[in-house]
Amino acid sequence: YIQFRSLANVAEPLVDSGNPYATLSINKIQQTATRDGKKEWSLEASSGHYLDETRRLLLKDVKVTFFLKDKSEIILIADQGTLNTDTNNIEVSGNVVLKNNEYRLSTENLSYLHEQRVLYSKTPVKISGASAELAAKSLSFDIDAKRLTLEGGVATTINEDFTL
Repeated sequence: YIQFRSLANVAEPLVDSGNPYATLSINKIQQTATRDGKKEWSLEASSGHYLDETRRLLLKDVKVTFFLKDKSEIILIADQGTLNTDTNNIEVSGNVVLKNNEYRLSTENLSYLHEQRVLYSKTPVKISGASAELAAKSLSFDIDAKRLTLEGGVATTINEDFTL
């Protein structure tokens, strides 16, 4: 009894919301979005603060895995982000990295439109791979069509060892 009583008085650490408007604060968040029984993306974050007024979840240390039709994956990592719980749209910022097996994209801000399955950035982006590097002022990527559009000051550097 004495040992049980001692353990019962140990409180779990509370989540410090850091946001006075947060309705709910949570550690270790995981959420998966599905459509027609298929996973479209899976989100993980170290913490989140839900704002009931705007129906947004403010996230820290964000990781989103996007699932493509060909069973491949794209992984998005960022310092912070926002999930709109009504639309499932996601916005991330701070050391944003988007990568797959072949390429790595880096930027400061990136957004995801859930209904269209489009990733886009209006801030400068850099894409690097084994054979080339690309840079542009903005980017749009249609996940389902696997179509990348770069705009504004597009520059390409092809590695010396690259052969056609």
